[in-house]
Amino acid sequence: MKKIGQALLAVILVIGSLLPFQTPARAASISVADAIANNAGTATVEGYIVGYALSGTSYTTDPAKYKATNVGIADTAGETNPANILPVQLTTSVRAGINLMENPDNLGKKIQVTGSLEPYFNVPGLKNPSSVSIVAEGDTEQPEEPIELEKETIASARQKAEGTDVLTSGIVTAVFGNTVYIQDETAGIVLYGSSMKVAVGDIVAAKGKIDDYNSLLEIAVASGGVTVIGSSEVPEPSTIPASGLTEEAEGTLVKINNVTVSSFSGGNYTAADEQGHSFQIRPQDPSLLAEDTSYDSITGVVGSYNNVYQLIPRDAADIEADSSTVQPVTANPAAGIVEAGTGVTLFSPTEGAEIRYTLDGSEPTKESALYTEPIVIDENKTVKAKAFKDGLNDSILSTFTYVIKKDDVQIHDIQGEGHTSPYNNLTVTGIQGVVTHVVDSNNVYMQSVEPDDDEKTSEGILVYKKAHGLVKGDFVSVDGTVKEWVLDGYSEKLQTDLPVTEINASKIYDVTSGHTLPAPVIINEDRMMPTEVIDNDQFGTFDPEQDGIDFFESVEGMRIQVNNPKVIAPQNYGEVIVVPENVETNTTAGALRITAEDYNPERIHLDLNDEEFVAKTGDFFNGNVTGVVSYGFSNFKVLVDDVPELIDGGLQGEETNLTATENGLTIASYNLENFSTASGAEKTSRLAEGIVSGMKSPDVIAVTEVQDNDGPTDSGITDASESAATLIAAIEALGGPSYAYTDVAPADKMDGGQPGGNIRVGFLYNPERVSLTEGTKGTAAEAVGYADGKLTLNPGRIDPENAAFDDSRKPVAAQFTFNGENVIVVANHFNSKGGDEPLFGKNQPPFLGSEEQRKQIAAVVNGFVQDVKAADADANIVLAGDFNDFEFTESLSILKGTALTNMIDQVPAEERFTYSYQGNAQVLDHILVTNNMASSTEVDIVHTNSQFMEEHGRASDHDPVVIRTTFQEDTTEEDVVYVPALKKKQFVVAKPGIHLEFDKGARFSKGIVVKHSATLEGEGLKYNKVIISTPQKGQVIDLRGAEVKEVQIDTKQDVEIIGTENVQKWTDSKGKKKTKPAA
Repeated sequence: MKKIGQALLAVILVIGSLLPFQTPARAASISVADAIANNAGTATVEGYIVGYALSGTSYTTDPAKYKATNVGIADTAGETNPANILPVQLTTSVRAGINLMENPDNLGKKIQVTGSLEPYFNVPGLKNPSSVSIVAEGDTEQPEEPIELEKETIASARQKAEGTDVLTSGIVTAVFGNTVYIQDETAGIVLYGSSMKVAVGDIVAAKGKIDDYNSLLEIAVASGGVTVIGSSEVPEPSTIPASGLTEEAEGTLVKINNVTVSSFSGGNYTAADEQGHSFQIRPQDPSLLAEDTSYDSITGVVGSYNNVYQLIPRDAADIEADSSTVQPVTANPAAGIVEAGTGVTLFSPTEGAEIRYTLDGSEPTKESALYTEPIVIDENKTVKAKAFKDGLNDSILSTFTYVIKKDDVQIHDIQGEGHTSPYNNLTVTGIQGVVTHVVDSNNVYMQSVEPDDDEKTSEGILVYKKAHGLVKGDFVSVDGTVKEWVLDGYSEKLQTDLPVTEINASKIYDVTSGHTLPAPVIINEDRMMPTEVIDNDQFGTFDPEQDGIDFFESVEGMRIQVNNPKVIAPQNYGEVIVVPENVETNTTAGALRITAEDYNPERIHLDLNDEEFVAKTGDFFNGNVTGVVSYGFSNFKVLVDDVPELIDGGLQGEETNLTATENGLTIASYNLENFSTASGAEKTSRLAEGIVSGMKSPDVIAVTEVQDNDGPTDSGITDASESAATLIAAIEALGGPSYAYTDVAPADKMDGGQPGGNIRVGFLYNPERVSLTEGTKGTAAEAVGYADGKLTLNPGRIDPENAAFDDSRKPVAAQFTFNGENVIVVANHFNSKGGDEPLFGKNQPPFLGSEEQRKQIAAVVNGFVQDVKAADADANIVLAGDFNDFEFTESLSILKGTALTNMIDQVPAEERFTYSYQGNAQVLDHILVTNNMASSTEVDIVHTNSQFMEEHGRASDHDPVVIRTTFQEDTTEEDVVYVPALKKKQFVVAKPGIHLEFDKGARFSKGIVVKHSATLEGEGLKYNKVIISTPQKGQVIDLRGAEVKEVQIDTKQDVEIIGTENVQKWTDSKGKKKTKPAA
């Protein structure tokens, strides 16, 4: 570190002359031009309303065409150039008083809007606004006086709060595009910004604002915020164990010795050091490392993503190979386009190693062909090679694919068989095709009129040329450079999304008009879509017949036709997700539900570019839809100009049949989707209607996403009593009960969610049916426990200081009394799936970084349940809420443990969904009960929201879940009904929850028919068949008391059978033998 200090000291005196030690204070708002140029993050934008957006390139001032959903704003009143206009989404909570449909006089007025800068209508826009207001003349805030900054060490800068302006300096150790790592003698940090003209070894002075990007601490620097003030040798890396990848090491250059890499997923390698400590490596070039390979050392800078520290090697020099293993084979020339007759030279850096290779796709062995001279490429070939040497481990497999250069190159040659064009970054000329879709003034798709016979190679391609002037039906010739280009997407799209093959055109010529478009590929007729696998080989083999991600790549840029599409999810962001009419759906609503093995690759995203289009699950188009396959926002999509009539499929919101009874306690889970007093009367009324009519006014409702009293306004308020009171009043107005509300308010901005909203979990409960057990209400930092038969705080948060809950909602436990029974209900809202990589992304399988925190939270909550049960084995505990994970995931398995039953598992598969994401119906909301409650508990998912739009009455993006637990008097010996030595044809068990003991002489020739939950015991079961014929889902049959001759399953409902080990024979409804069901 001395070198760093000396080098920085030598230039410290010149910093003042190069960088002023002051920076303007953050302005109250930014201009529309700035919002368009820097379309990411959250910002407050000021501009004049200039019209209503029909699309990203078309605005209208015709009041007849106005709708309430958006406005366009610009820096100048009356602006008409779409390139200078920012489309602003107006959600229901902010549109009143602003939208042009109801307020046409707002045209020309200046507004100030705070929201998320992100693409809207496929152009830079602003979405999900938290506040919008009209700015009176003279109200615009003026910039404050500049604030003087003093230079400080990096360690000191790292201690500053987010948003603080800092000035520091350090030596550049790594440059990754807009991300630059620097360090001084005290610490390291990341600089993030555009146009930083720096190189490794530069000494730089940097000023900007402290920021946290997915747990990586950065200095966000503006243009001109980084200045080179000298140069130095790059610091030597600090040698650390994997356990040293901590906050102290973040941003610095380190080395880890004796590393074994085990697996690769989502761009990340999982590795371990010599002590066995596991860690994550994310090299800039994944080919630098290989799975199941050891290395003497790996050097890199320390980054962080979603609270996981990562070692990031910069280049090949950072990788020191394992001296006990033969080094991988390399090839010259590298794989790609070559002239016919090219000789390929193979080489291994390991002296004395012999290279074996194959050309038939098989993996080389020591008996394969020995490499002795260049391999001549006279046709398209794939060379696979390994190197061997006695006394050393064999090298890993190396694969090189070569394509013969052609004089007459066509679109299918450029597309090739794969996700990356063999012509990538090469110049092509005379590429011909018919324009099939005009995206905008700079982009068109064209398709060849001379297709080949290879279904693996697409015949369509994107062409980029500014002001191309083309229209659909033009036949053109194109010269240009082939690029793999990432189109519209989220801020992390370069790390997650697939590119689209395009020609960056230098010339478009020989244009003739009016040509017939190529016939579309009819999906599931001309070519069959995969219906189970997205990718199963990490792009190792391009197999469109098996992998959905390869199928859509094989038709990228081409016209396709979907016959009479069936809608499988409500319209969102102008897209309707469908399947062809001959694809079966697997839910009662007509949606496609995910399973652990199937994430539905057959989903087709129709991009209508129309957010006003109204469609819900189960609707269908009365005719065929044709469009061009593109990609954006992490999914393949079909760009559609026109669609036929949409037919209403008749899907209606449900009402539960689980109503409260004298002995039946109803408990529900409901995500209210950022509800507060600011949500508006319409949303409040819809939520209330769902609770009263759809959910039948449950006795206790565990609610999630309740915001504080002023909603997303960042005022420091955390109390939510007024928000709750607003909803309670609406429920009462509809004839519902006068609910009471309780929660534990979070600390300001500590639980994640919409900034300023302070979302939390809480409870609505009906005091006429249940009472909140007397106790002291906890605070945000207090941890609830269990002693003397009750919670130590009521309500109270579970271990709120545990790091597992960082930036996430803390579970709240509350104890209620119902008919003398104590019931503990825990409301949960686990961390979101934000940051997980997409299903159809460039990294396969996708890295699901958010899972680790949910598993940690699940363990903490399960530990709380175990603690209570250890103190009281008969305790009744219910876990309810939005767990942000599926019923088959490890998170839910950890949560359930051995003490709990997930009632969602009792819901029939075709009804098991509470949420819809990108066309996948899935369960995020669960209710779990302790096992002692399971046999007397029923469950229902009330499908009122997830498959509908607001136009259909949707109140939230989640469906509620309801259970009913029936509490009976404690069973005594006298309560067990004794069945004597009867001899009859049949015995029917029709009373729910009954406990029967069968005499050893009881004989029923047609069996014992069980219609509801029941407990059966006695020696008589050894001689009789038990027929389970339950008409309702969620029934529990307890056979633990005795040996059972036979059990016949005569129901389609999910039934839990306890004591399966006592059953001697299993049969189906036709009397045929079947396997024992899972426990």
